[in-house]
Amino acid sequence: MGESVAEATITSWLKEVGDTIEMDEPVLEIATDKVDSEVPSEVDGVLVERYFEVDDVVQVGQVIAVIEAEGDDDSESGASQEEPLSADEKVPSQKEAAEMVAETVSMAKETVGAIASNGERFYSPLVKNIAKQEGIAQEELDRIAGSGKDGRVTKNDILHYLENRTGDVQKPAGIPVETPVVQSKSKEKPVASVSKVVSSGEDEIIEMSRMGKLIAHHMVESVQTSAHVQSFIEADVTNIWNWRKKVKDEFKKREGENLTFTPIFMEAVAKALRDFPMMNISLQGDSTIVKKKDINLGMAAALPDGNLIVPVIKNADQLNLVGMTKQVNDLAHRARENKLKPDDIQGGTYTVTNVGTFGSIMGTPIINQPQVGILALGAIRKVPAVIETPEGDFIGIRYKMFLSHSYDHRVVNGALGGQFVKAVKDYLEAWDSHREI
Repeated sequence: MGESVAEATITSWLKEVGDTIEMDEPVLEIATDKVDSEVPSEVDGVLVERYFEVDDVVQVGQVIAVIEAEGDDDSESGASQEEPLSADEKVPSQKEAAEMVAETVSMAKETVGAIASNGERFYSPLVKNIAKQEGIAQEELDRIAGSGKDGRVTKNDILHYLENRTGDVQKPAGIPVETPVVQSKSKEKPVASVSKVVSSGEDEIIEMSRMGKLIAHHMVESVQTSAHVQSFIEADVTNIWNWRKKVKDEFKKREGENLTFTPIFMEAVAKALRDFPMMNISLQGDSTIVKKKDINLGMAAALPDGNLIVPVIKNADQLNLVGMTKQVNDLAHRARENKLKPDDIQGGTYTVTNVGTFGSIMGTPIINQPQVGILALGAIRKVPAVIETPEGDFIGIRYKMFLSHSYDHRVVNGALGGQFVKAVKDYLEAWDSHREI
């Protein structure tokens, strides 16, 4: 999952209990923040138990399912022949494994109570847990019509049953019939009935995606946390435009990579952060500033569904232009293919977003918490400009762009915020048009 990832949400089970699974075959899908990942099986076998359901939040290291592997004795025997172990070396590991299994079984029994699956029907741990809390006996549970595979009772089946349950059934005190409350094993948030949205006429009701909800929450939280203020500056990137046009074909032939403007801009931002390390910080609580050792640049990238994600270029100030280009292209490609790993979006210290991609000449981006600054790159435009020369001033055609810098005014004052974006402009305008690739 990556060193900085502590938990994940189960978004989909790809295998049902009783299904045969091959090694490296995906068993379920999980989500962390904005990244979806598949969890493959480490063994061949049969899925015999699932401890969590869709939308449950699971901590890294928790057991999520049990796979019964065939031929365990043979494989252990083979391992013993290849790598003989003494009794003293082998017994502790077996004992530890046995204790772990016993603890897991004990926890499972504690959760499911007297409810048990039989030869005809399987009940998931969540369904058993609901039945236990709602006072549903085994005989009553067996009568509930199931809509799942092979007639299995799903969470929705049992919740629907509870909503229509007659009042003469004995229920635990304090739990009303009309609002069933389900306690998940992995989190303390109650799950209640979902209210319906009513519309009229030609209106279309669209449910927000999981990522959309996460982004909305993250943006609102950032605005409520940081005192946003902006500085704008215009940069002349004519030298960069002409240089890239001259070398991009040779670069592609030699490196096998497309040379876009993004890695050039990232290089300038990394240099400016090195010059102004107090932009490369985060704020903990109300008074503690954490000055980051590494410069890890977040790079906003568009996903196929229109949402944005921010993969991170680690130690960006240590990369040359070739290395930066490879990192930018790799992260952008994997973002478009939904193949980013959870660790790819962790650990950013400053973020850059390219609003010029959509034709905007400038923007006021929202800070990516817990960072204190974000830079928006506007569209590159061909404009008339005053050109100063020793012989006098004249009007010429130049390539220019606006840089929009949003920063947290709690810890970054106007002078630092302005000086930083001015440094980025200076690095861009000082680009050597004769630079070797």
